[in-house]
Amino acid sequence: MAGSKNSPGNNKKYVLITWGLVFAPVIFLFLLFTLTSCELFGELPEVEELQNPKNNLASIVYSSDGRILGKFYKENRINCTFKELSPNLVHALIATEDARFYEHSGVDLKALFRSVSGLLTGNMNAGGGSTITQQLSKMQFSEKPKNKVERIMQKLKEWIIAIKLERLYTKEEIMTMYLNKFDFLNLAVGVKSASQIYFNTTPDKLNLPQAAMLVGMAKNPSLFNPRRFEERTQKRRNVVLSQMKKYGYITDAKFDSLKVTPLNLDFKSEDHNEGLATYFREYLRDNFLKEWCSTHKKENGKPYDIYRDGLRIYTTVDSRMQQYAEEAAIEQMKFLQGKFFKEKKKNFPFAWNVSKDEIKNIMNSSMHRSDRYKALKAAGKSEDEIAKIFNTPIKMRVFSWRGEIDTTLSPYDSIRYYKSFLQCGFMAMEPQTGYIKAWVGGINHEHFKYDHVKVGRRQVGSTFKPFVYALAIQEGYSPCYQIPNVRTCITTEDGKEWCPDNSAGEEKFEGKPQTLKLALAMSINYISAALMKKFGPRAVVNLARRMGVTAPLEPVPALCLGVADISVYEMVGANSTFANQGTYVQPIFVTRIEDKNGKVLEEFVPNTDEVVNEEKAYVMCELMKGVVLYGTGGELRYKYKLTNPIAGKTGTTQNNSDGWFIGMTPDLVAGCWVGGEDRSVHFNTMEYGQGARMALPVWGKFFTKVYADKTLKISKDDFFRPAHMSEIELDCSKYDKENQQIIDDLSGEKDPFDQ
Repeated sequence: MAGSKNSPGNNKKYVLITWGLVFAPVIFLFLLFTLTSCELFGELPEVEELQNPKNNLASIVYSSDGRILGKFYKENRINCTFKELSPNLVHALIATEDARFYEHSGVDLKALFRSVSGLLTGNMNAGGGSTITQQLSKMQFSEKPKNKVERIMQKLKEWIIAIKLERLYTKEEIMTMYLNKFDFLNLAVGVKSASQIYFNTTPDKLNLPQAAMLVGMAKNPSLFNPRRFEERTQKRRNVVLSQMKKYGYITDAKFDSLKVTPLNLDFKSEDHNEGLATYFREYLRDNFLKEWCSTHKKENGKPYDIYRDGLRIYTTVDSRMQQYAEEAAIEQMKFLQGKFFKEKKKNFPFAWNVSKDEIKNIMNSSMHRSDRYKALKAAGKSEDEIAKIFNTPIKMRVFSWRGEIDTTLSPYDSIRYYKSFLQCGFMAMEPQTGYIKAWVGGINHEHFKYDHVKVGRRQVGSTFKPFVYALAIQEGYSPCYQIPNVRTCITTEDGKEWCPDNSAGEEKFEGKPQTLKLALAMSINYISAALMKKFGPRAVVNLARRMGVTAPLEPVPALCLGVADISVYEMVGANSTFANQGTYVQPIFVTRIEDKNGKVLEEFVPNTDEVVNEEKAYVMCELMKGVVLYGTGGELRYKYKLTNPIAGKTGTTQNNSDGWFIGMTPDLVAGCWVGGEDRSVHFNTMEYGQGARMALPVWGKFFTKVYADKTLKISKDDFFRPAHMSEIELDCSKYDKENQQIIDDLSGEKDPFDQ
């Protein structure tokens, strides 16, 4: 009958409607997918961007012996290759995140339908639908979707990106990109940083439990943060191990043995205030690399960025020597600080003769230089308000040699407390290459930021005298040349008389002719003044300039006693001229810089200048060896048992404000300064307030450790003696007969300062 519900026409209509309902979602999805790929709903990453992902790569600082000294980064990411990944890591990732990784083309429809089915049926064990490639795609989006519609659109974009990634990269490259991109928290971006930070190892050496823990974190790193939630993270790690058992990567027995093992973290935090060479790294970052990046452009015309471009900076610093230098400095400074605290009874921490008004001025000046004061001033606070804040006690954590202390202090009192700590600057370099091998800029970078190697300049005292003596040697004087040890006066350019006195203890030599060798060894001021009168201040300044001293040098007679402020960096570099046969080699600390792909961007070579001939340089070394043989540096022999040839010079400034020691061997030259932040913070007496007691022990401890490490191959040979030396007298014993008993006493095994 016409119009029957079962008529062929109606059946056809129902069939079409049914098929339409079936295919409509597919067609809709196809159209949506097509329109999304055409960027109708927003831009997609360009193919070129996918081929060259814009990851923020950390710049790495390497030591000369191949160790990572530090990194500069916005994200602490160091990319690695697939070959650098442990098979344990690869298997754990596939078993947990994408079992069909090698079978799909970016989007795993089978896993997707299984996931959707699980959601509809309530089966929470159905597994997720996102592949590793999709998860990598998701990482390309920095902003989270605000609603469900945006999330759906982002999901479609992720699929499109995933398919493109599969076309552009191999499976191994995709997996490596994923592990390089993932943020494992605690400043560990990428698996290479994560391996180092959590387990102090590299990705290729990750064992099964370690690899499983890192892969387990991929589900939700905040939820499975091993530092905060150890038990929860261990359970998640065991889920990963279970998946590896499920897919045949490990046996049942292996799983049973591993699931009970603890996490065994070996956590190494990434902190610019920790690790080796903190002061050196900060100078490298804030001075050298900042300037270098501003003058070097990438192919796109933009300057290099040390925080994002993955530069590789190869330095001259040897991690072993750096370690020994830091150990030596800490050992000495702990000891010295104890002596300093015991001595201070009045005006702590200032010297006994510093007046209350002087202390007030010093403290107010320091307060005005502080970041707290500047911030309060910028906020519009009045001087009275600021003074009240600075004198109100607050809880704070402060430095001590026993570890950080939680205490309550006013900011004003904390300034005074921090001034009580003696500071140290130490540097060692190869005289032939100019390579700086160790750089210790202070006692603790977190609490004392100021660098005392390159940035700080302090009065050098008697360590300046070798420049004056070098002029005499250049003019043909021998180490045995005798000068009457009498008071010398010099008329200055303004017509005044300058007549320096000898230091305490030198009166035993007065009135007698002294050889240059003994005079320098005992640091006799009268002889230095006599040489300055002979050659003049300007000649001394000119020589010091050629030897690398760039600090301001006033051409005044008092320069011969070391009134100038000079850095440790300049003093070590200048004295290296003598050890390097008369040729000054500018100290350098970077040999080359490469980009993230290993392309050399610049190589560095030091400036050089032949200042004196090799014969005169050798004579200066012989002259300065007297300081260690029987002079103020004798402690190196009798206390530290360093009996090999060493040339050196101690230095102590007025009121014991600065203690210095510069010491040279043929292979290594090093110098040390010790003193307070303010010159009014110093020892009251010479017992510990001189260079031989403050700075020299750091040098002695360092070289003792260096010589004990045979891998460094630092020789104990004598200085190079030119083959055709002229007849210059070097043995001055016959001229010092009248002083022989004094010399014998000083060259014995007994400490002259303990007498």
